[in-house]
Amino acid sequence: MAAVTNSLRRLYLNGIRKNSRYVLRALGANVTSQHQQRRNLSIHEYHSMKILQDAGILTPKGGVARTADQAYEIASLLDEAENSGDMVVKAQVLAGGRGKGEFEGGFKGGVRIVFSPEEAKEVASRMIGKKLITKQTGEQGRICNEVFVCERLYARREYYFALALERKFMGVVLVGSQQGGVDIESVAKETPDAIVKHPVDIMTGLSLDDAKEFARKMGFSSKCVDQAAQWMLCLYQIFLERDAVLLEINPMSEDLLGRVICMDCKLLFDDNADYRQPEIFDLRDWSQEDQREVLAAKHNLNYIGLDGSIGCLVNGAGLAMATMDIIKLHGGDPANFLDVGGGATIEQVQAAFRIITEDKKVHAILVNIFGGIMRCDIIAEGIIAAAKELQLSIPVVVRLQGTRVEDAKALIAASGLRIIACDDLEDAAEMVVRVSNIIELARSVDLNVKFELPI
Repeated sequence: MAAVTNSLRRLYLNGIRKNSRYVLRALGANVTSQHQQRRNLSIHEYHSMKILQDAGILTPKGGVARTADQAYEIASLLDEAENSGDMVVKAQVLAGGRGKGEFEGGFKGGVRIVFSPEEAKEVASRMIGKKLITKQTGEQGRICNEVFVCERLYARREYYFALALERKFMGVVLVGSQQGGVDIESVAKETPDAIVKHPVDIMTGLSLDDAKEFARKMGFSSKCVDQAAQWMLCLYQIFLERDAVLLEINPMSEDLLGRVICMDCKLLFDDNADYRQPEIFDLRDWSQEDQREVLAAKHNLNYIGLDGSIGCLVNGAGLAMATMDIIKLHGGDPANFLDVGGGATIEQVQAAFRIITEDKKVHAILVNIFGGIMRCDIIAEGIIAAAKELQLSIPVVVRLQGTRVEDAKALIAASGLRIIACDDLEDAAEMVVRVSNIIELARSVDLNVKFELPI
């Protein structure tokens, strides 16, 4: 049961917005008690860098390219302006570990140093339109539609800086480390003392004196403390004004000229703030997200894909968690979390079935509805309509209780469809695991099993 719960939590924070939970855990946050069922919007690096630039924060100069020719043009302008051929081409993919990733076709590295506009064009041509596979994308990878071409700056020292929400401190916490430019999760695991934290006073906010003191604790040299503190104040304002849940600069660097530069930026935003931050939410890149989740969002459904073989359709997040747990208890593995909410329509139920059945790993479906606000007969009508439309060839186990449950049972019985009705959740879970195992076994030996119910 714990395994499926952890998988759900991990995937909720991964979906289109992949690393926040791991980062927060590395920083020491109590993510288990802090977790809520929400999705955090993640935007591409170049969008985050533009937000920093608009706030006056020093960042590398550069531009975004959607074709290899555009990458050449941007690199040429940088070459002229900076009198140097050293540049960096970064794949714009919403996943960590880009530098160590590999593109389909074998091209290695989603962050590459180049030394001429021609080389920038060549590298961009091998990135754009290809999927980048990293330790955080899984084997399916994520499509790279754009690259960020920027100047290469030489850092004398690199630091890690982040602003995050942590329940332990009831608000925002500053997080820093002298070990920047590397995998912060590894730093937190291997040398936890290398990470320093400072909670921001919920009443007074972040003061300049506090920012300077934190910069000193991070290890900034005396000549850079003031500028580092000023950037921290600016970043704190961005964090508050933009409804961010994580702002991460890795690395924040001292360069050879004694300047403090934010070399990279990752921003995650509270999805509940879309009505306050429309210009931010317009930056969402749907191509980076699981298309089943995209479809679910369009129908106002809560969906997260998992790795099992039993599709779940439930109303209510708590009931959904319990349903997945009892499936696991009986030896099965949930293929998804799907909450249709308390007021689903027939059309939403149909959409939910379409999403579930698009997953080829699904061998059976368990529908578990407690009809309070949600009427059972509405769910039944949706199930019947979906079964007819999709011509379902896999068994569906339905457990309905609550408002108009007898009407729902009558509709299912009269439909003539292969729908197995159970009154008890324990019986339903046991049944769906059993039939799922039969389907899985049959498919493993290339047998086509047809389910029919006795008259």
